[in-house]
Amino acid sequence: MRRPLNYEILKYFTNVDKASANDVYLALEDEFKDHKAFTKANIIESLMTAKENGLVDEDSYTLIDDELVVYYKASEDQKNTINSYIK
Repeated sequence: MRRPLNYEILKYFTNVDKASANDVYLALEDEFKDHKAFTKANIIESLMTAKENGLVDEDSYTLIDDELVVYYKASEDQKNTINSYIK
């Protein structure tokens, strides 16, 4: 049984240095492509919520094809917190 999408988004940040919503989308696409809530907009919302809850931080941002791309990262403390709640 797979974990909920938001859990997988958070767990992804325990294995990478930093990532954008598009990076998360590409990484989870095979597992969640049939999931109704699996959209880039929902991933962005999940990342913004995680940021407000102190589970990830904004790392940097750039414009790609006139679209703002925000990169997020999780510190070691944040990774430990995520891993303590999501096994």
